Amino acid sequence: MSQLTEHLDEKATADAQTQTEGKVTARDLRSVFWRSFTLQGSWNYERQQHMGCAFIMSPALRRIYNTREALSRALQRHLVLFNTTPHLSTFIFGLAIAMEEENRRNPEFNEESINAVKTSLMGPLAGIGDSIFWGSLKVIAAGMGIYFAQQGSVLGPVVALLVYNLPHLFCRWYGLKLGYRAGTTWLMRIYQSGLMDRVTYIASIVGLMVVGAMTATMIDIHTPLSFTTGNTTVKVQDFLDKILPSLLPLLFTLGMYKLIRKGVSINWVLLGTVAFGLLASALGIL
Repeated sequence: MSQLTEHLDEKATADAQTQTEGKVTARDLRSVFWRSFTLQGSWNYERQQHMGCAFIMSPALRRIYNTREALSRALQRHLVLFNTTPHLSTFIFGLAIAMEEENRRNPEFNEESINAVKTSLMGPLAGIGDSIFWGSLKVIAAGMGIYFAQQGSVLGPVVALLVYNLPHLFCRWYGLKLGYRAGTTWLMRIYQSGLMDRVTYIASIVGLMVVGAMTATMIDIHTPLSFTTGNTTVKVQDFLDKILPSLLPLLFTLGMYKLIRKGVSINWVLLGTVAFGLLASALGIL
C-alpha cells in the first residue's frame, strides 16, 4: 500500500512539473519589460529592430524551450524583419510569448503563425504609436516644459519628462501584460473553435499589406525625365503613375529582393544602391 501511495505521489509530482515546465513566470515578463528599452539599440537597414526583438524575447524563450535546438529555432524565428513604435511593442511581445507557449504545448501548432501575427500587428501599432507619442504627446510635453522653463522654473525639464514618460511606461508595462493574457485566452478560444488556420491566413494577408505599404511610403524614387509629342510635354513619372502608382519603388524593392535571394552580400547591395543613386542623379535619370 505504501509503495502504491509513493508511486501515485511521484506521478502527481511529475504531472505537475510537466504542466508548469515551460510556463513563463512574472520574473521573465519583468525581464522582457526591461529589455524592451533596448529594442532600437541594434537598429539596422536590413531587418531594422530584429536583433532587439530576439534579445527581448530571449528570457521567455529560455523558459519555454529546454533544449538547445528548440531554443535556437525560436530565436531564429524572431530574427526576421520587425519594426514598430517601441512604446507599444511590448503588446506584440506578450502575444508572441503566449503563442510560443502554445507552440511548446501543442505539437500541431503552426510556427509560421507567430511571425504572421507579429507582422500584421507591427504596422497598425506603429501608426497608432507614432501618432500618439511622436506626433502628439512629445509636442505637448515639450510645450509644457518650455512654459515652465520660460518662467525660470526648474520644473521645466521635470514636467516634460513626466508628461511624456508616465503614459509611455504605463503603455509599455500594461501592453506586455495585456498581450500575454489576451494571447493565452485568444489562442485557447480559436483552437477550440478550429479557426487557427484561418487566423494565420488572414494575418499573412495583413502582413503582406503592411510590407506593401512600407514599400510605397518608405521608398521615394521619382524620375524627372520627360518627352515631347507634338506640342505636348509628357512627364515620364506621371505616365508611370497612371500605369501603377509607386511603380519605381516596387521595381527597386523587387530587384533588391532578387539580389538578396541570390546570396549577394547586404553590404554590396547597399554600396551598389549608393553608387547607382549617385550615377542616376548625375545623369538626370532619377
